[in-house]
Amino acid sequence: MHVRGKKKGESVVSEDEAWMQEAIRQAKLAEQIGEVPIGAVVVRDGVVVGAGYNVRETTRDPTAHAEMVAIRQASEALGAWRLLGCTLYVTLEPCPMCAGAILQSRVERVVYGTSDPKAGCVGTLMDLLQDRRFNHVTEWTSGVLREECAALLTDFFRRLRVRK
Repeated sequence: MHVRGKKKGESVVSEDEAWMQEAIRQAKLAEQIGEVPIGAVVVRDGVVVGAGYNVRETTRDPTAHAEMVAIRQASEALGAWRLLGCTLYVTLEPCPMCAGAILQSRVERVVYGTSDPKAGCVGTLMDLLQDRRFNHVTEWTSGVLREECAALLTDFFRRLRVRK
């Protein structure tokens, strides 16, 4: 587990940015193994209790998204499926599967870097996390370190096209 202390006078925005940097570090680990660079961390009380990055190609598992890996790790670390009091930081807006897992695990808040125009279900195509028809809603914030998160993906796919 990684502990990050809050400095005196540090704002919520800079705290979100600090944790998003941790998610970006996870995304870079995915990129190092040839995966799409998406990273996530689950934080509770200033401690990373779960971390993950995209490993769909490596594991041949369509559910191996960064958020899913981080949620599983957090559940194991906390010994509970309910991730009460937790915030999930992820570099890319969650897809419908991940948004569903966020709701099912009762994550309190989601912070994401860049939106996903093709599959984003936390404000872009729809907002599953705020749909009051579900038995849980999750607060969310978008655009934290947006440019850096978007550049990870843009640069990755640009290099991939050049190689082909």
